[in-house]
Amino acid sequence: MANGRRDLMKLIVQIPCLNEEATLPETVRDIPREIPGVDKVEILVVDDGSTDRTAEVARELGVDHIVRFPQNRGLAAAFAAGIDACLRLGADIIVNTDGDNQYAGGDIPRLIAPILAGEADIVIGDRQIDTIPHFSPMKKRLQKLGSWIVRRASDTAIPDTTSGFRAYSREAALRLNIVSDYTYTLESIIQAGKQHLALTHVPISTNPKLRESRLIRSLTLYLFRSAETIVRIYAMYEPLRVFVAAGTLLLLGGLTLSLRYLYFVFQGEGKGHVQSVILAAVFLIAGFQVLLIGLLADLIAINRRLNEEVLLRIKRLELARGNDEED
Repeated sequence: MANGRRDLMKLIVQIPCLNEEATLPETVRDIPREIPGVDKVEILVVDDGSTDRTAEVARELGVDHIVRFPQNRGLAAAFAAGIDACLRLGADIIVNTDGDNQYAGGDIPRLIAPILAGEADIVIGDRQIDTIPHFSPMKKRLQKLGSWIVRRASDTAIPDTTSGFRAYSREAALRLNIVSDYTYTLESIIQAGKQHLALTHVPISTNPKLRESRLIRSLTLYLFRSAETIVRIYAMYEPLRVFVAAGTLLLLGGLTLSLRYLYFVFQGEGKGHVQSVILAAVFLIAGFQVLLIGLLADLIAINRRLNEEVLLRIKRLELARGNDEED
């Protein structure tokens, strides 16, 4: 049993949606309602401020739960709200899928199998990027490059880090703390890797493309925001490495300029290169300051990890109190 408290194993499939009235019916119909090893399957739709009939369509389809935002907050906020709602509803396993029917619901049993077997906390669906016909060669190369960077940053072996088809155990979901306001996919993997959760991946299939991506409206903006997210989250967990690297580069620059100036001094041409001394001093001072900032950031990171543990305990107490009140 995932949490040791309930008699039934409950799986909730959450679907973050933004104006998905046309594609949501296929997505919902594709989700199996009976899965071996699971006693109850429920569906939760997160309506992220849709201006169409997404929420109404969800009700007509018999979706079990709906979380609705009055205005659009973004994919990361919708995902986080869904995770919180699923936990409060007693989910032992949470599966996240997209409302555009990109992922095959029939792969959910395969996706959750490692969690049911106790072999993983998080399972990411691997779309096998090279097999997706509507991905351009450039997009495939960028996806592979991005996944390689995330693997290095998170110390994991996930081949498709931008896949939104993923499963979380209750424990993994409790430990998630999404801070990005853009997308959760990269952040959650880096975070899970740094928390030493067990991550794995399984091959999945994808359905034919029904619409253009709403997240990647501009490839340049998407790359910039993704890079920003990776750097920010990595710096949150490894601030000393980031600042030591930056500080060392500045110190090396200052040292190089200093040696350059000394070379000209020995050549009797020191007066013509005073600017090297000034620039070297700037680099050296900046380098030492960055190193000091790194030490301070490392202390803050330690405090943040303690805060995460406190937050985890608070979540568990709140959920336990809620279950006691229901009983």
